[in-house]
Amino acid sequence: MSAVIGLDHGSRRIGIAIGDTETGMAFARPALVRRNLEADLAALVDLVRGESASLVVLGLPLNMDGSEGEQAAAARSFGERLVALGMRLAYQDERLSSWEAGERLAEAGRRPSQRSGELDSAAARVILQQYLDARPRPDVHPTEETE
Repeated sequence: MSAVIGLDHGSRRIGIAIGDTETGMAFARPALVRRNLEADLAALVDLVRGESASLVVLGLPLNMDGSEGEQAAAARSFGERLVALGMRLAYQDERLSSWEAGERLAEAGRRPSQRSGELDSAAARVILQQYLDARPRPDVHPTEETE
């Protein structure tokens, strides 16, 4: 198994998801409540090491026209800090991920409070799942054709 961490970078919380490249599945984890940059980075380093993750996928908040604005610049700056700490990093377009996460939670009968971080981590799961879905995966259960 090769673990991958998905992050939805926000100013108040960082949504977190854990995925597996073999199964191609991602699962939300509790969000990290932001304290300060150094504490946040230390917590993420601990998470990556604890999960033996090979990669961090960071959501990149692009504008609807695909251009990068202030939020994307903040995400890229944060990503540069992760790379400086030795993490392998990939960016994933996160347009509409929070909306999709909210829709999925609503379909499941969930109405998370704004402060719970559940929506942030659900968005991180969507971001990571999109990344995993876009990558080729070895066939987990190969079939043999018989005559």
